[in-house]
Amino acid sequence: MSVTPMVYETQFFGFTPQTCMLRMYIAFQDHLFDMMLVVEEVILKKLENMHHANITPSQIRRSTEKFLSFMKKHFNKFFGKMEQMLLQMVLSIPKNVLLPEDKVQEKFHYTSGQVQELQDKIGQLEQQVKAEIFAQQALQAELEEQKLVQVHLEKILQWFDSLDGACREHGTSNLKESFAFLKTTSHKLQNVVQEVDKKSKKLQQN
Repeated sequence: MSVTPMVYETQFFGFTPQTCMLRMYIAFQDHLFDMMLVVEEVILKKLENMHHANITPSQIRRSTEKFLSFMKKHFNKFFGKMEQMLLQMVLSIPKNVLLPEDKVQEKFHYTSGQVQELQDKIGQLEQQVKAEIFAQQALQAELEEQKLVQVHLEKILQWFDSLDGACREHGTSNLKESFAFLKTTSHKLQNVVQEVDKKSKKLQQN
């Protein structure tokens, strides 16, 4: 059997020509074996009807095996010639023939250096696309964070508005004056707490 790689033919047929020939060889060989068994059975039946024959079934089997060996030898020679003819004339694609999907090669010819250059450019473009995707993801995360900050700011403004309304209800017209008043009151409370703490310590000492 031929072992020459036939990659282009395999691409076209969908199977290797060598595999096709091997299957044909096995099919022919199996048919030859079956045929010899049938011939042997016919001879044995004829032998049963011949009462005065001096031939035994074992002799017929040996003769059949010899004949089968003879047939296999000549069959292998015949099949070798047939395989050579089929692989060269039927199952092969001429070197000057291109498959339909490879027709583009007739218009565009690239050297190995040009192919490598194109691959490098493709790699650079892939890196740029990845960088843009990462930048978009980071921008999206920042926008989400800004939305959260905006929500918090709106809540703070609402709180100031409600505080300003409460101050107006209690006679304070200016929110700044209200904070100043609260600050002064806080200092006074801190002083009172300190005085109470001092007096408590003196009482404990006495």
